[in-house]
Amino acid sequence: MNTVGTPAHWLGFLAFVLALLFADLFLLHREAKPVSPKSAIRWTCVWVSLAAAFCALVYGQFGEAKALEFATGYLIEEALSVDNLFVFLVLFKYFRVPLEQQRRVLFWGVLGALLMRAACILAGTALISQFRWLLYLFGAFLVITGARLLTGGGDSTADPGDNTIVRWLRRIMPVTGEFHGARFSIVKDGKRWATPLLLVLITIEISDVIFALDSLPAIFAITLDPFIVFTSNIFAILGLRTLFFLLSSMMGQFRFLRVGLSVVLIFIGGKMLLAHFVQIPIAVSLGVVAGALAVAVVTSMALPEHRARGSISPDGPIGSGDPGEPGD
Repeated sequence: MNTVGTPAHWLGFLAFVLALLFADLFLLHREAKPVSPKSAIRWTCVWVSLAAAFCALVYGQFGEAKALEFATGYLIEEALSVDNLFVFLVLFKYFRVPLEQQRRVLFWGVLGALLMRAACILAGTALISQFRWLLYLFGAFLVITGARLLTGGGDSTADPGDNTIVRWLRRIMPVTGEFHGARFSIVKDGKRWATPLLLVLITIEISDVIFALDSLPAIFAITLDPFIVFTSNIFAILGLRTLFFLLSSMMGQFRFLRVGLSVVLIFIGGKMLLAHFVQIPIAVSLGVVAGALAVAVVTSMALPEHRARGSISPDGPIGSGDPGEPGD
């Protein structure tokens, strides 16, 4: 397996990411305030530009093949993340998370995702290098997932209050009935209580592990290089927060997005299943993934629907309900 990335590359990349997160939370966005559409567009462009610059750096350091692997992996991870943003929307609306606190929750969610993704990627590449037949298992899983998505399975509109994770968390820790600014816990009557903000954060972290079961097998069809897999994943996750604020009010407009995502999953899964017989070039994979998503978005815009079936249309801004009534 042709892999790149020395310990110096890994340490340099991690230092770069931690510096970005530190600057984001403590320098650029110290005050908790809602994210405006203009700010979301600006920062989405910043994160995409950083990913493009890193891709150019990979091209210069490791060649065209690795750069194409990174670009394809990044696009796949970003595309699959768009559907996951709907889960965040449901959580924020259900718990009525104040607008000014949503960025903070997503920041710590990203930090936790960095650690969990690193562990999953290292474990996954180690297993696949020893047991190549796992690629066929992952391929079958992606095809089934894509088919379920195409037929409406795995609907994310369910009430979070009925979620097993949420019910379990409420049983093991007392939760206050209201938010306390940006605090995740408080001391009340000599006892530490979790705020609804902590409940949302833990749910998001656990959800990211579940999301990884879909996204990581997909990128393993493109490359088994742990450095390329990790960096493309992390760049997609870094841009997830601002992409959420940019797309949250537009979720219902992309009525054919799930069709595009299902095509991507079925194609990638099929590529893994047929890898022994057919070698599909990375450039072709990139074209198919980009084309399927582009067709889904353009078709959604050309054939709009007042309310896409199965979507949620908030009455106002996300989290605009009374913070004193967090739906628990």
